[in-house]
Amino acid sequence: MIELTRTNDAVFLSWLTMRLEEEDVDAVVLDTYTAIAEGSIGAIQRRGMVADDDLARARFVLQEATNL
Repeated sequence: MIELTRTNDAVFLSWLTMRLEEEDVDAVVLDTYTAIAEGSIGAIQRRGMVADDDLARARFVLQEATNL
């Protein structure tokens, strides 16, 4: 698995995960528990991970999302 993005924005990460699923890209969010346990002060960011084979499609979806 490769890190696609790292963010404190849980809403954006949830939306991105949904968009990736629409494009048949399996995504996993790591560090959610740790980010919550540290009090959500922003020290620990959640990571959006995708399979190596899906990285190109995932980057395209991410680029579309950030250009909106």
